Amino acid sequence: MSVKIIIIRHVPKDKEEQIRPLLMQMRSAAHTQPGYISGETLVNYDDPQEKVVISTWKSLDNWNEWLRNPERRQLQGRVDEILGEETLYQVYYSG
Repeated sequence: MSVKIIIIRHVPKDKEEQIRPLLMQMRSAAHTQPGYISGETLVNYDDPQEKVVISTWKSLDNWNEWLRNPERRQLQGRVDEILGEETLYQVYYSG
């Protein structure tokens, strides 16, 4: 069963230039992972500092493998450090 992962980040304007390359590296690496289907980034129209990432994976196991991936963990650690908070993920499936 495929799953959708929802990630919401609040990126202050003064941190965007630091964060963007890290997120692009993470997205690029995700594309090569087993089970990755698609991903998109949305910007809140009323609050452009709020960014929502929606990625689709073939299975929860595929997502969890990516979540444990050392390259992803290193990049995510840098993102969290810059933003000053841990990124939270929400997992959804079609009901």
